[in-house]
Parts: sequence; C-alpha cells; structure tokens
Amino acid sequence: MEIAGIAAIGAGLAAIGAGIGVGNIGAKAMEAMARQPEMVGELRTNMLIAAALVEGVALFAVVVAIIQG
Repeated sequence: MEIAGIAAIGAGLAAIGAGIGVGNIGAKAMEAMARQPEMVGELRTNMLIAAALVEGVALFAVVVAIIQG
C-alpha cells in the first residue's frame, strides 16, 4: 500500500473518531440537561468547547494525513 493510501486511512479514522467523540459529548450533555434543567446554559457552553477541541484535534490529524500523502 502506498503512503497516500495509508494517509487516506488515517484521515478516515480521524474523522470517525471525531464523530464518535462529538456524539458522546452530545449524548452526555443532553442526559445532563435532562437531569438538571437549570444548568442548561453552562452545560451547553461546556459542551460546545469540548466539541470544538475534539474537532480541532481531528482536523489536525486530517491535515497531517493529507500532508503525508
């Protein structure tokens, strides 16, 4: 397998990992909001920050995989 093929697999795995991570963040945030509705604002802010960090790491991994390919 060429380096480009391996880089494409790495980029795909990064995207899948980010999707799973953001999904887990969203699910747990919704669960927390259902349990404590008065904390919705703070939970939403923390959820968005955590999702942005996960997406940032995934974007970095995709860029590195593309540069390698």
